[in-house]
This record gives sequence, C-alpha cells and structure tokens, in this order.
Amino acid sequence: MPVINFFEEDVTYKLKHKTALRRWLTETIAAEGYKLKEISYIFCSDNYLLQLNRQYLNHDTYTDIITFDNSEVGKTVTGDIFISIERIRENAAAFGATETDELHRVIIHGALHLLGYKDKTPAEKKKMTEKEDFYLNKKSIF
Repeated sequence: MPVINFFEEDVTYKLKHKTALRRWLTETIAAEGYKLKEISYIFCSDNYLLQLNRQYLNHDTYTDIITFDNSEVGKTVTGDIFISIERIRENAAAFGATETDELHRVIIHGALHLLGYKDKTPAEKKKMTEKEDFYLNKKSIF
C-alpha cells in the first residue's frame, strides 16, 4: 500500500490538509506512469538542511529542499524529501507568494525529482517549472 509520511526534525510545523496532499501527490505520481511505494517528507530548519547538504552533497549552501531517491525498482517511487521551513518562509516573502503556495511548490518539486525530473540546466529548470505549474493547477482546493 502506498505511504506518504510527514515528519518534523528540529522544528515544529503544523502541516494542514495532509489527506488532500497525499491524494494530490498520489495522483501526480500515477499520472506520470509511476507507482508510489513510500515518500517521507521531513520538515526541518535551515541549519539541519545545511548539514545534510554538506554531508551528502558536498555543497556548503542553504537550500529549500534535498531529495534522496531510494527507489530500487524502475517506475516505483521511494524517497526522503527534506524541506527547510525557514527557507520556505523566506522564499515565499521574496517571491510574493503565500507560505502555503511556496510549500506546495516545493513539495511537488521534490516528488518530480523522484520521478526523474532534474533542474541543473536551464532547459531542465524550464521543464521542471512547467511540470510544477501543471500539477499545482491540478491540485484540489485545500
């Protein structure tokens, strides 16, 4: 049975509409032709994510998200997605978005990484943003 978990690590964060988010993510993954096995979203601080970035990716920069793809079988999705709540709040203010909208964008961004989408080159970033926008527009009202 597919599982989507939401955890907190060194922050307190009250995520709203978990059932609707799970449904939206499951539908997105199925629409891309994949089978959801398990995703864990871990909400954390900037410093927690910075330490992960240094330890696992050798990057010494703050980021809003790090995605670890743990899938072992093709076309299945298993992974851990770490999201900095501090970075979400700062980016929302910088981009003129609500905190909820920015969080949903980052949540779907992580799922898209698990589906094989990348964002290193300008062309990849463009495709990723198009997919984010597409699935954000399919999101149920919540």
